[in-house]
Amino acid sequence: MKRKETINKQTRQAGQVKHSGKTKQVNETPVKQNRLKALLLMLFCISALIPGANAQDEKPDLSFGLIADIQYAQAASRGTRFYKNSLPKLSTAIAELNKGKLAFLINLGDVTDRNPEDLKPVLNELDKFNSKVYNLAGNHDYAGVEDNQNLYRALGMPGEYYAIRKAGWRLLMLNTNELSAYANIKGTWKEAEFDSVVTSARKVSSKNIEPYNGALSSRQMAWLENNLQQAASKNEKVIIFSHHPFSCANGLEALNGKELLAMISRYPCVKALIAGHHHTGGYCEESGIPSVIIEGMVETEHENAWGIVELYQDRILINGKGRVSSRTIKFKS
Repeated sequence: MKRKETINKQTRQAGQVKHSGKTKQVNETPVKQNRLKALLLMLFCISALIPGANAQDEKPDLSFGLIADIQYAQAASRGTRFYKNSLPKLSTAIAELNKGKLAFLINLGDVTDRNPEDLKPVLNELDKFNSKVYNLAGNHDYAGVEDNQNLYRALGMPGEYYAIRKAGWRLLMLNTNELSAYANIKGTWKEAEFDSVVTSARKVSSKNIEPYNGALSSRQMAWLENNLQQAASKNEKVIIFSHHPFSCANGLEALNGKELLAMISRYPCVKALIAGHHHTGGYCEESGIPSVIIEGMVETEHENAWGIVELYQDRILINGKGRVSSRTIKFKS
């Protein structure tokens, strides 16, 4: 009897069980699988606790370059503005941007400072970018221009304001120069609207009533709201780009910026406002909307200014280069 018990014990240890004189193989696969699952779960939990452990695996919806206020001119420097230096700075920025796999480049305006003849050398540098360049006009770009459409064509703009739709994002390229003292509106329907906007700004003692600031017309505002409604219905995320900021730069903002913010704040699909014009840059939140101002390339003798923007489902990353500040904008909802 003792001999049989010893044999049965040895048999069980070998992965077999004896029943009624017959030997059956024990299936150990479920046990091994459970151990493997437990190990994988433990590794997943550990990786979740380590900041950035999965960052390398996450890919953005879109990546693109960003530049503001190149403001090139064949002119002597003035104060902190080194006009001639903008061209080699731009050349360097384009060469660096071409090292990445970027979908496009956005230029926020003020390509030149005062002379339309300075536009061609800047466009020649922008043409060296590997992909599409989307331009906006800035207030300085209208200097010496008699026909706005010629300016927009030279900048490759499909219209004075337009939309870019890619990868579930709608990027709205506004024209904050549309109603302004410098944008050739005399004798047009826009002149009366501009006067009305200025009158309204005076009533609230706005500091933005300056010859270098502009506003959106009622038609452009209707176009903007229509795009926001469409984006909301299609579950698209929105970023609004403009030359003049709507906030964060008192004295340098669009003349009807507060009115625009009031309208935009009704649409949670708007994730950020990005503008130029204020060369020192800045950031604030107004009406719950993050507003970013990109530092101008023309400032300082040697330090450059450009960035790379990455769009994710839950945030916007701005990887600043040179004077451009790096920022992470996390979505609230």
